[in-house]
Amino acid sequence: MGRYAVNTSVSVEKSKAEIEGLVRRYGAEKFISGWDREQAVIGFFYRNRHIKITLELPDRGDFVQTPGGRKQRGQEAILKAWEQACRQSWRALALVIKAKFEAVESGIATFEDEFLAYTMLPDGQTVGQFVLPQIETMILAGTMPKLLLPGVSKK
Repeated sequence: MGRYAVNTSVSVEKSKAEIEGLVRRYGAEKFISGWDREQAVIGFFYRNRHIKITLELPDRGDFVQTPGGRKQRGQEAILKAWEQACRQSWRALALVIKAKFEAVESGIATFEDEFLAYTMLPDGQTVGQFVLPQIETMILAGTMPKLLLPGVSKK
């Protein structure tokens, strides 16, 4: 876990509301969020792009022992440590999204530069989910894929 906001008291709900306000302020037209035990997802529609950012949530099992691993925590202490880690993760997500939009607004980067990996494709995957396995294959093979043009068959 990172160091940013390690001791934050800002609730997950407040961070989520801050993110919603940020994307609205920068011009998003739609916003959605949801969660399950393992991850939270935020999505928004901006400049004809559907953006989906997944936040992996901390596993409660990681908080059974104290950070040094010397003591077992009780159920109440486990819950308290896990909730703190969740608050920290949401604060970091709010910071990242704010920084990305500010980079775009300031002309440091384009929207595509900052949000390409999170742009949803027609099949529901993000660009990152689609491209990362291919990048790994190219790096390991040391080759680029052959460009196939529409109407040109591979021989």
